[in-house]
Amino acid sequence: MVKSTLKPLARRMIDNEGRNQSDASACLNVIVSRSPPPNRKQQLLKSPKLPMTADYVIVGAGSAGCALAARLSEDSKTTVAIIEHGGSDFGPLIAMPAALSYPLNMARYDWGYRTEPEPHLGGRSLAAPRGKVIGGSSSINGMVYVRGHTQDFDTWESLGAKGWGARDVAPYFDRMETAHGGEPGHRGINGPVHVTRGRMTNPLFQAFIDAGQQAGFPTTVDYNGKHQEGFGALERTVWQGRRWSAADAYLKPAMKRPNVQVIRSFATRIVLTDRKATGVQIEHNGRTETIAAAREVILAASAFNSPKLLMLSGIGPAAHLKANGVEVVADRSGVGTNLQDHLEIYIQYLCRLPLTLNAKLGLISKARIGLEWLLRRTGDGATNHFEAGAFLRSSHLAAYPDVQLHFLPAAIRYDGYAPTKGHGFQVHAGPMRSASRGDVRLRSADPRAAPLIRFNYMSKPQDWIDFRNVVRLVRSVVDQPALKPYK
Repeated sequence: MVKSTLKPLARRMIDNEGRNQSDASACLNVIVSRSPPPNRKQQLLKSPKLPMTADYVIVGAGSAGCALAARLSEDSKTTVAIIEHGGSDFGPLIAMPAALSYPLNMARYDWGYRTEPEPHLGGRSLAAPRGKVIGGSSSINGMVYVRGHTQDFDTWESLGAKGWGARDVAPYFDRMETAHGGEPGHRGINGPVHVTRGRMTNPLFQAFIDAGQQAGFPTTVDYNGKHQEGFGALERTVWQGRRWSAADAYLKPAMKRPNVQVIRSFATRIVLTDRKATGVQIEHNGRTETIAAAREVILAASAFNSPKLLMLSGIGPAAHLKANGVEVVADRSGVGTNLQDHLEIYIQYLCRLPLTLNAKLGLISKARIGLEWLLRRTGDGATNHFEAGAFLRSSHLAAYPDVQLHFLPAAIRYDGYAPTKGHGFQVHAGPMRSASRGDVRLRSADPRAAPLIRFNYMSKPQDWIDFRNVVRLVRSVVDQPALKPYK
């Protein structure tokens, strides 16, 4: 999860002072906008001409952009243009849940950003994936679905984010989801986002949950319901054996409306008239064009690209903009600051019994899994394999869960590389509320240059204390009788 002062939620261009304004990426190549497609394959069609004006111009067809396009276009008198640099999400590498590591490693689907050398991690540069495709990061992520703890939202509200308290956001979660399982009375049942649980056919999943209980931790029937804390089944955005992204839930149904158009190209800056956002400048087929916004420009371009485009447009810290040769329109020191993330580590164990996914990483096994998925949408290809997990307190000092665990019946890196020889399993573990803060800055005034991203991971002493507690916690769980036959 990545958050910043400019969250990957869309931000309205709300006033002429430049407050919280930002841009994103992209423009034209229509993806089925005038009528339903003849088949399920999403089509990228070259539009005969650009729509030079729309009521709402949304930059970024990721999770927020897809939802906004769907909601705004419900008014048939309102025109919506969505600018997206990435292309179609059609194909098995995105749709097959088990193939989740492939899009993360492909320039076709991922912006390929990396952090600057992190000063508190020995100068290491870490991957910072962001989706560059219809559906954005919801088309390349691990699909684990977490609403968040009620106290997280109430904390936001206490810090001044009115309307973001738990009681305020709960109706929107209910409206958003169709939960296939979970706690009755606490979940949505008619929303566009399908939320399901894995079958947990591998005995390691239940053994992990049992071990957590033996270690003295509670279990929960639904961490997205009334009680988050405890061990239990993980939920994911998978439906009928395939990834269910924000594009599936929101954008593709909306594209059947005549007032919605998806534009494929590259956004370079926000057009400002008298300090008011009036459109988005794009690069399209080698030409510079402008898509004008009759009502609003909405930025939904990620925690990286939104502040980058704001700064390219002259909205941001004045000294930094001047140093990069950008004319200052509004001196806003907060643009790109307060960048937040939570790290996790993999704690791996060899498994005595031959029942982990490490036996299925060969070409023949992958071919069998892929064929079954293509023909039936079943089998090992139809799950993300993160089917059990936990939300726990790292110590008695935590008021509510501050640690997240994901269990995987394999020992392998998240990007699919470096599998352990033989059989193994691993626990993805990390604190959820690090106090470390970073920023996003311009590398240069060139819109094509990647932004400078620095999280300042592990820059607070508490980060090190928290991670030590996490490692001890995981070890205490894995040492329980329920897992001893396997390790």
